[in-house]
Amino acid sequence: MHYAIIAAGEGSRLAQEGVSKPKPLVELNGEPMVLRLMHIFERCNAQSISIIVNEHMTEVRQFVENLCLSVPVNVVVKTTPSSMHSFAELSQVIPEGKFCLTTVDTIFREPDFARYIAAFEADAEHDGMWAVTPFIDDEKPLYVAVDSDTTMRITAFCDAPFPGARYVSGGIYAMDSRALPVLNDCLQRGVSRMRNFQRALIDAGLRLKAFSIDKIIDVDHASDILTAQKFISE
Repeated sequence: MHYAIIAAGEGSRLAQEGVSKPKPLVELNGEPMVLRLMHIFERCNAQSISIIVNEHMTEVRQFVENLCLSVPVNVVVKTTPSSMHSFAELSQVIPEGKFCLTTVDTIFREPDFARYIAAFEADAEHDGMWAVTPFIDDEKPLYVAVDSDTTMRITAFCDAPFPGARYVSGGIYAMDSRALPVLNDCLQRGVSRMRNFQRALIDAGLRLKAFSIDKIIDVDHASDILTAQKFISE
């Protein structure tokens, strides 16, 4: 399994709230968020880890480039207009095969993530498996519609809640290379935002499955740091 991390945002909200470190280097229980992710990936059968940081994050770039991990690390340095464009840059260096993409500030418990990855590695039917959660933490959540709680086949991605809505996207996306032509088509058509790429996958007929995780949170504000530390320590 290959892994990729989007860490190209500037973390402006954290900076405005007095957090001096770049978001990827914000520590959770003494460990920088980006390093916590990489260590979890190593323990979940990582063959490689690819990461994108923006051109202004020299501290993050130096930190990542100086790491000594057990797997190859591909570092892309580029400022992009959206997370979808960051994914497009990463797609140029992610090796062929199954991979999992996540943002650097998506916080989950490692046992939950390990079960999710194991399920995707064993799945031969679907083109992608999205981590979803009934816990709504995001300020602008993306609601995920499924055909049933048994098969969990994703049928739509919605900006607003709908009757019977139970899940939102957790910001963790496992897929294979069949998703990349859809990504390239989105770029050519001027589509932006990850949520619109996700809709394009459904429109293109790709088979996506949802995997429910009880709780996934984001670190967007200074107050979220303590919340995240308590959550992963529980």
